[in-house]
Amino acid sequence: MKLYELGNSYQKVLDLAGQTEAETLKDTLDAIKESIDIKAENLAKVIKSLEAEVAGFDVEMKRMADRKSTIKNNVDGLKRYLQTELEKIGTDKIKGQHLTIAIQNNPPSARVEDESKLIAYLVEQPKKLDKKALLVDLKAGIEVDGAELYQGRSLRIR
Repeated sequence: MKLYELGNSYQKVLDLAGQTEAETLKDTLDAIKESIDIKAENLAKVIKSLEAEVAGFDVEMKRMADRKSTIKNNVDGLKRYLQTELEKIGTDKIKGQHLTIAIQNNPPSARVEDESKLIAYLVEQPKKLDKKALLVDLKAGIEVDGAELYQGRSLRIR
């Protein structure tokens, strides 16, 4: 029997509580409860197993991100090295058998030396709700129009 079916059976037995003897009712509820407990524990084991798999993915993703960063840094370092050496000998272009290597000018960009002198170029940022401050006020009992203190429920498996 599936967990939701057991839950429905449990509710049906409770609904018939006034029509059944107390001992029969207790035995039936105990049997259903035991089945629910076993199903719930098995489901919790599956959840824990999947959580462990997710944690493994997180570790592997971090390892791969670190590896990507290392390789990217190596590429950048090798490019700087090659550019420096080509500039030392005054060469801007090399045509090889398979590749062409060229040093070229990048598009112009702005280099900021003192941001305080550039007030005319500042951009307005949209206002953002400070949910932490809102929560502090709500917990302190302050009534805030448009918000309420809410406490949800979630499943914990230990």
